[in-house]
Amino acid sequence: MTPILTILAQAQTAPQAPGSLLGSPFVMMGLMVVMFYFLLIRPQQRQRKEQAARIAALQSGDKVVTSAGIHGIVHNVKEHTVVVKVAEGTMIEFDKMAITSVQKKDVAAK
Repeated sequence: MTPILTILAQAQTAPQAPGSLLGSPFVMMGLMVVMFYFLLIRPQQRQRKEQAARIAALQSGDKVVTSAGIHGIVHNVKEHTVVVKVAEGTMIEFDKMAITSVQKKDVAAK
């Protein structure tokens, strides 16, 4: 056998030290899943909950921006839609999910 094959054969049959638990592929995959949860999934769920709370608290007079970038003031809130005043005499009806940011009328007055 060549020296390289001999070294590889010995490396494969050598027992692992008991302290090398982090070297296990299952532990590493578990750590990756935990990292993905805390770095990606959990913040996204929090943002989704905050957005749902903002939409549920919509009132007439709130300034909003839609996902299309249209700025306006909420004129009327219905069950699934919102009527937004975008100009004098111009009202557009949007789905509530199209509202991306809300500025309350109390905050706007300051």
